[in-house]
Amino acid sequence: MNREKEIYKVTLWGSAVNATLVVFKFVAGIFGHSSAMIADAVHSLSDFATDIVVLIFVKISHKPKDKSHDYGHGKYETLATTLIGAVLFLVAVGIFIEGAKKIALWSNGDTLTMPGRLALWAALASIILKEIIFQYTNRKAKRLNSQALKANAWHHRSDALSSIGTAIGIGGALIGGERWAVLDPIASLVVGILIIKVAFDLIKNGVGDLMEQSLPDDVENEIMEIVKSVPEVVEPHELCTRRIGNRYAIEMHILMNGDTPLKDTHDKASEIENLLKERYGDDTHIVIHVEPIEE
Repeated sequence: MNREKEIYKVTLWGSAVNATLVVFKFVAGIFGHSSAMIADAVHSLSDFATDIVVLIFVKISHKPKDKSHDYGHGKYETLATTLIGAVLFLVAVGIFIEGAKKIALWSNGDTLTMPGRLALWAALASIILKEIIFQYTNRKAKRLNSQALKANAWHHRSDALSSIGTAIGIGGALIGGERWAVLDPIASLVVGILIIKVAFDLIKNGVGDLMEQSLPDDVENEIMEIVKSVPEVVEPHELCTRRIGNRYAIEMHILMNGDTPLKDTHDKASEIENLLKERYGDDTHIVIHVEPIEE
């Protein structure tokens, strides 16, 4: 199965779980009188929406390069990652605000509605299902080196974390009685903060790649070591790196003896290119500029 089909398969499994949980959580939240569960249901709805984003953008990102996209369409996958982060951030802010409003009402003496047991069962079911789908998606994201799939995996994990907070809040309110009903909106507040952190990291990394952010220092250092290991190659420098979707782009200058025949120079550059592709994948974009050593 090729990379695109595997990403589709993983995402569709996640979509099926999300669609089921959206319905279950909304029903449990409404009939169980739980604001935390309704917030959790909205989070699952955003998960389902981002699954659709991944399916659309991954399809585009796998299109081969054409006249208007000399480097291919890999950046569309990065764009999908950034959009997932943005949606997640907006959802988290909404959850936080709604929870804060209910806490404010409680502090002013208003009585909050007690959550029901149905909401607690929905939260526990969500924790189990979302953690399973997170592990599955994250494992596939690492193997396929997919930014969008990794972002979606963490969206699943954030939903599981959301449900843990929801379960604690609902469970605490049920055990403590009416005076502890405020634990339900407090749980939604904590959930909102956790999701904001995940969303911020996704947006930061996505925007960084869209703005041609360099690869991490450890990757660049590894690249330099690989090049230096090739005999007759001197002082690799002017290293420029970036991501194009799920693949790396590497450009650099190297020094070689000026008397070296052109064919040997070309073969040496090809040797470096092959070593880098063995390490970072056949789709790695590599440009090597050879300069003569000046006496």
